[in-house]
Amino acid sequence: MSRTIEVCLTPALLHLYAIEKSIVVVIDILRATSSITYGLENGAESIIPVAQVEDCLRYSNKDYLLAAERNGEVVPGYDFGNSPFSYTQEKVAGRTIVLTTTNGTKAMHMAQKRAHQVVVGSFLNLTALCDWLKVQDKNVLLLCAGWKDQFNLEDTLFAGAVVNRLRKDFMHFDDASVAAEDMYLLAKDDLRTYLKKSSHSHRLEQLNIEEDVQFCLKLDVCKVIPVLDGERLVKLF
Repeated sequence: MSRTIEVCLTPALLHLYAIEKSIVVVIDILRATSSITYGLENGAESIIPVAQVEDCLRYSNKDYLLAAERNGEVVPGYDFGNSPFSYTQEKVAGRTIVLTTTNGTKAMHMAQKRAHQVVVGSFLNLTALCDWLKVQDKNVLLLCAGWKDQFNLEDTLFAGAVVNRLRKDFMHFDDASVAAEDMYLLAKDDLRTYLKKSSHSHRLEQLNIEEDVQFCLKLDVCKVIPVLDGERLVKLF
């Protein structure tokens, strides 16, 4: 079978793709999928992505850590948001985290309804993810979580990095994949400088979390691949 890679530039377009036999890689670089990857790498037992802030409250009496972010900020009353530095070994090892974010957790729920399998990608696990995708006999859809259903630069750059790594292993690419790869090749020598153009980067700068942004652009800090198993994200292996 000649496998295909496609890039969905926003969840608002997901209905246009046939993903029933595909692996969907959900991408929310700043910061949900980066923090999820880092948390599982650091020993979190699982992470439960939920759609709404209120959904976290259903888990409040189960000794879970509750994490809620909206518009880049921690929702008051919750243990933390989606900064990767909240997902250190000291804080999350052996724990289950219930997480809701503005974009990433929504994209996961949308993908899970139809996809063969849903995994999580970030620059932190780029090589591990690409090495695994290479040996799967499945088409791949790279789903950019975007910002409130709009296109964003950082998720598209990561999609382009994956396309670039897998170019020799897959036969068919859509135009969105070509555009994402071209953008990544423009930006790859200095991702942070390129992303200073992005609207979400400006939003995060106002929140004074530049350290988070820098960390989320690091390559191969992690070897774990988060996979959605029922309601939980767990380590694939």
